[in-house]
Amino acid sequence: MSRQIFQLKMSLTGTRPPVWRRVLVPAGYTLDRLHRVVQHAMGWRDCHLHSFEIDAMQYGEPDPDGELALHDELDVRLDAVLGKGSRFSYTYDFGDWWEHDLVVEDALTADPDERYPLCLAGERACPPEGVGGPLGYQALLEALDEQSETADPVSARHAMLRDWAGSTFDPSRFDPARATTLLRHFC
Repeated sequence: MSRQIFQLKMSLTGTRPPVWRRVLVPAGYTLDRLHRVVQHAMGWRDCHLHSFEIDAMQYGEPDPDGELALHDELDVRLDAVLGKGSRFSYTYDFGDWWEHDLVVEDALTADPDERYPLCLAGERACPPEGVGGPLGYQALLEALDEQSETADPVSARHAMLRDWAGSTFDPSRFDPARATTLLRHFC
């Protein structure tokens, strides 16, 4: 019996230049597993709440206090709610509000010699956790692009942001092979 694989493109909304990933995942995955795929493919650390919205229905981890009306993501398989051409959203960190646009670009037959999930491609590093959403990330990118140090308040804030991000953060860097390793280890 052949397994169906979905080719998904996930794009982080509100970021310029765009941050995106293209992944192959088994269509039989639950939304809970897709959550882990998004986390590891994008580069998030899974420190915050999340939800999916598919056809006006909200899915996620059930809220024990009942404040968030979410359908349990553990009970929903991708192939039960999605198909080729489906578009849906994933929101991560309800404070910073990172919204991802996901599209099922294709439905394929699994290659018996391949392991899934698999990250095919992507561009740019994931924003650092806690940067303040798309606006905070834009400010960080501006700070990283600033070439000169001056005494004005904007430059002082930019210097603080550069120090906060650390010298190893490179917004242009993304490695699909590393993302695939993480996906296969954690998903």
